[in-house]
Amino acid sequence: MLCTLLHNAYFLFSKTAMQLLTRQTPLNRPVRILQFGEGNFLRAFVDWMVERMNRATDFNAAVQIVKPRATPGGTGEILNRQGGVYHVVLRGVQDGRNVEEIEPITCVKGCLNPATDWDEIQKCACDPALRFVVSNTTEAGIEYRPGEDTFPAKVARVVTARCQAGLPGLVFLPCELIEHNGDMLRECTLKYIEDDAVRRYVETQCIFCNTLVDRIVAGFPKDDAPRYWERLGVQDDLIVCGEPFFFLAIEGPASVEAEIPAKACGLNVVFTQDLTLYRTRKVRFLNGAHTASVLGAHRAGLTFVDEMVRDSEFGKFLRQVLFEEVMPTVDLPEEEKRAYAESVLERFANPYAQHRLLSIALNSVSKWKVRVLPTLLDYQKKFGKLPPCLTRSMAYLVKFYRTCEINDSPQVKEFFAGHPTLEQILGNTDFWGMDLNTIPDFTATVGEFLA
Repeated sequence: MLCTLLHNAYFLFSKTAMQLLTRQTPLNRPVRILQFGEGNFLRAFVDWMVERMNRATDFNAAVQIVKPRATPGGTGEILNRQGGVYHVVLRGVQDGRNVEEIEPITCVKGCLNPATDWDEIQKCACDPALRFVVSNTTEAGIEYRPGEDTFPAKVARVVTARCQAGLPGLVFLPCELIEHNGDMLRECTLKYIEDDAVRRYVETQCIFCNTLVDRIVAGFPKDDAPRYWERLGVQDDLIVCGEPFFFLAIEGPASVEAEIPAKACGLNVVFTQDLTLYRTRKVRFLNGAHTASVLGAHRAGLTFVDEMVRDSEFGKFLRQVLFEEVMPTVDLPEEEKRAYAESVLERFANPYAQHRLLSIALNSVSKWKVRVLPTLLDYQKKFGKLPPCLTRSMAYLVKFYRTCEINDSPQVKEFFAGHPTLEQILGNTDFWGMDLNTIPDFTATVGEFLA
């Protein structure tokens, strides 16, 4: 009922013809959040969270989105055409019952392109109302590359403008699945700053929180979109589907908790001084199982994650990854680990998610390094042998990157375009942070799987 009333307040309905969704009521909220990333995850996670806090508390925040890469068109263009409004569909099994809820998201002001709209971005950076910066630029986004306009380079320009305007510092909440993501963003940002006054400003007035995010977001529901449009009475080209499960852990000072009224509206947000165990559990079980399996499952002809769980071969593969290879490497009570592993399988099997394998395949090289490699190394150290499924996952990756269209960084695409040997792939320390050929028996075993 609440969602319906909100929808009527903001969006135009038509009983005679399907109209394109557009904002009908001006967004009269201050821009308190600058968001780098217009993708499905942030729109169904952070922006959904902001919408909830705006409804239930006096948080009163608008979100200004910035494309991390200066590319034309895409989601940002559609978002601007729709006036920043869209819907989130949460569907799945919750407390033993099927759930399907549609919620309007009205807190987004629009999307700016750094190639053409930097003056507007800088104007936003110098707005006294601005307080938070959130991001999801994938695991490859938080890097220092001299001479390149990376995400941290853009952050350096934002904080420089704000410092020179004499305004208070900002709170950074990066959502990239990188260990110590806030610390890394701070470190990379400082490398782009030469002015001592700006460096002191970043070090003393800005807060960089480490975070952990957890919600499976499937993206645009291609097959079900017409059904939702009819239900809404408008054509929303940015509907994004996710699961009801939501979890956010924030590692930072108590002052940040006081500024984010998540608990006041019942959101599953934990403020902690150490999120190591939360991160290890989530990245190794949920993300690791995803990354280890999706490339092989796609090549086997599967399309969605729930299909993969039900498949006789890959369902068995997933269970072996979770219960036999990941579980022994995580330092938590056995019952807690097993319960979390079971919950991951249940979430993967969600028939409503329509989570495409190829969506998860984005930037698989950096994902494998972060999500799979640490578990493989810990397993090898503990048992003196390789974990068979996680080792096979590298063969899946190599085969996929040799034979399928790659959706990864320009550096990765260029490398694989040169038709590298297996030894060259495993020895690329820029990809893996180490020479994987040095892992005992790894190169030979991956080669056997490829054969």
